[in-house]
Amino acid sequence: MASVETAAEHERILREIESTDTNCIGPTLRSVYDGQEHGLFMEKLDARIRNHDREIEKMCNHHFQGFVDSITELLKVRGEAQKLKNQVTETNRRLQDDGKDLMSSMEELKQCRVQQRNIATTIDKLTHCLPVLEMYSRLQEQMKAKRYYPALCTLEQLEQTCLPRAGQYRFCSIMAENIPKLRIQIRDTAMAQLRDFLESIRKHSDKIGETAIRQAQLQRSLDSSVSPQPRALIGRRSRREAAAGTESDGQGGSPSSEQDSGILDVDEEEEEEVPGAQDLVDFSPVYRCLHIYTVLHETLEGYRRYFNQIVGFFVVEDHVLHTTQGLVNRAYVEELWELALSKIIAALRTHSSYCDDPDLVLDLKNLIVLFADTLQGYGFPVSQLFDMLLEMREQYGEILLKRWNITFRQVLDQDNYSPIPVSTEDEFRHYTSQFPLQDPELEKLPFPKKLPFSEFVPKVYCQLKEFIYACLKYSEDLHLSSTEVDDMIRKSTNLLLTRTLSHCLQYGIKKKNVGLAELVQVIINTTHLEQSCHFLEEFISNITNIPPDTVNATKLYGTSTFKDARHAAEAEIYTSLNAKIDQFLQLADYDWMAAVQGGGALTASDYLIDLIAFLKSTFSVFTNLPGKVAQTACMSACKHISTSLMQLLLDPELRQISMGALQQLNADVQECEGFARAGPVAGFQGDTLLLAFSDLRQLLDLFTQWDWSTYLADYGKPTCKYLRVNPHTALALLEKMRETSRKNNVFAQFRKTDRDRQKLIDTVIKQLRNLITQHHA
Repeated sequence: MASVETAAEHERILREIESTDTNCIGPTLRSVYDGQEHGLFMEKLDARIRNHDREIEKMCNHHFQGFVDSITELLKVRGEAQKLKNQVTETNRRLQDDGKDLMSSMEELKQCRVQQRNIATTIDKLTHCLPVLEMYSRLQEQMKAKRYYPALCTLEQLEQTCLPRAGQYRFCSIMAENIPKLRIQIRDTAMAQLRDFLESIRKHSDKIGETAIRQAQLQRSLDSSVSPQPRALIGRRSRREAAAGTESDGQGGSPSSEQDSGILDVDEEEEEEVPGAQDLVDFSPVYRCLHIYTVLHETLEGYRRYFNQIVGFFVVEDHVLHTTQGLVNRAYVEELWELALSKIIAALRTHSSYCDDPDLVLDLKNLIVLFADTLQGYGFPVSQLFDMLLEMREQYGEILLKRWNITFRQVLDQDNYSPIPVSTEDEFRHYTSQFPLQDPELEKLPFPKKLPFSEFVPKVYCQLKEFIYACLKYSEDLHLSSTEVDDMIRKSTNLLLTRTLSHCLQYGIKKKNVGLAELVQVIINTTHLEQSCHFLEEFISNITNIPPDTVNATKLYGTSTFKDARHAAEAEIYTSLNAKIDQFLQLADYDWMAAVQGGGALTASDYLIDLIAFLKSTFSVFTNLPGKVAQTACMSACKHISTSLMQLLLDPELRQISMGALQQLNADVQECEGFARAGPVAGFQGDTLLLAFSDLRQLLDLFTQWDWSTYLADYGKPTCKYLRVNPHTALALLEKMRETSRKNNVFAQFRKTDRDRQKLIDTVIKQLRNLITQHHA
């Protein structure tokens, strides 16, 4: 009985040894040695060991041939692997050597490109500067040679064309400062020469008159058969020329063909030449002064003298008419005035058209009004003068538009595109007096605080009022009704808004150095200016006394102007934001053959983390924008990111994609979705912003979860889980994964799981093609 119990105990101990961890076998062995039958136990243990050895031998004999075959195949692979390793090592060495040369060449190319850019910039600057220097040198030579009229033409070309192209250089500013001085110098020189001419003419007038009388006396004594020559005081002819003329007459020639500008000849027998006016007097100062003043035009003082002389003449005529009998009559004076009026209007139209200074045009208008009122007081009709002033009104408006175009551009260039900080109540009242700001909430805030707009807004609003004042000044004293004045001012203001200011705003929006923050400020500025248009309407009504709701009153187009500018800025924001996103996406460097990562979740790519940080900081600036603009910009940015990532996947140049690469892309999309869920811009309902990534999300879920059975079964149903996955897109991506399984896995033929996966991909591709064919049919 004891032996049976001992045998059972030994069997239990053996089972424990076979099944128990070796670290816990100590207590079991101690129980064997504590008993008295350890010899018998050793026998049983030996028998059990022999039994296990026989089983191991049987198993080895059963699997030996397969093991030998595997070792043989492995030895073959080892040789090929060694060859592959050697080839890879050699390829890597050659690549490193070639890379060094390439890097050296790239560095040289970089330096060469920098030099080329510098040279091109220098050539461009010199191309604009050299004509300035050449023209200024030519101007100095013309001044030294006293060729003042060509010098004025050169001066005008230098000022209008060459200097603006050259840029902001010190020598250009010095030249620009000297131009008015040179004009004054040329004008004064020409006038001095004309005065010298007038003095000299008195010295020679007796001689010229004596020569003319003598010539007339000699003409009387000529033979009656010779046709008289035309009398002229300027020029000369020799006796021999006169004889030739006589012979020609005798042969039937026309005597009138012998006209010239000289004094008539003396008797044929005289050998001396008769001096003409040009022999005694140099007329060049007259022509030179005429040409120079044609270019320089008249000054206001010249117009004043001109009008004084005309008024003086007709005052004298009127006095003679009313104080004498029969010396002059009313018809004569009126005919004289009509003739003079036509000449006056023609001269004023011609000379005023050269003027580009609105202040001078305004002063001239006031002179003409005073001139007309004076003569009207003496009974002369002056309605044509006032009609001409209305014509000049159009010219004056164009000159104003050109000046305000420069002013608006300067305001835009000088603006810092930042909200205006105000520290005190006085500063706040200063800005609100310039611009009608209606914001009770802002007024309640403590100081210091910021106005929502930049300096551009109050400056533009003040300039609009200044333009209206300038238009009003011209309309004064023209005997116009309030309605006519109101209509003229509103039409001119509309031109300023729709043409000048609109173009300036477009210029400011399209400038290269304008960033997203500046564009946001432009939108805010134009919004406030648009809201202020009805204040401009009231301002015009107050100065013209015409209510803005009058039936025939012209409406201001400021609202549409600022709205168009705002829309242009919004479009530019969307474009600039997408361009900035593209710059980040260019840094994407995916390993499209990456292995599948096990364990913890993947982190997003560095470039995408930087992109999300940029978008967060950007949209934080958009808080002052109108809600729809910020929402549209945010949705546009998310859609652009989603579309760009989808294009990376479907790029035809990318032929192989691993599941590991899809996992990394999935982590990046999750980062984007986290950004969308965080609500970077207020106003989106629910997960509306996530819809921008829905196409990409469903596609990645389909592949990472390998849920083809659901996709193929539910395709085309409204409730399909992968409703936004296009089968063509899925097929293109799946074929890239098949290429990866085929070409890039050396050991695929030895692993059953890889062979099974390849077969599964082929099967899904076949089913997708059938699906596409069915739905296309």
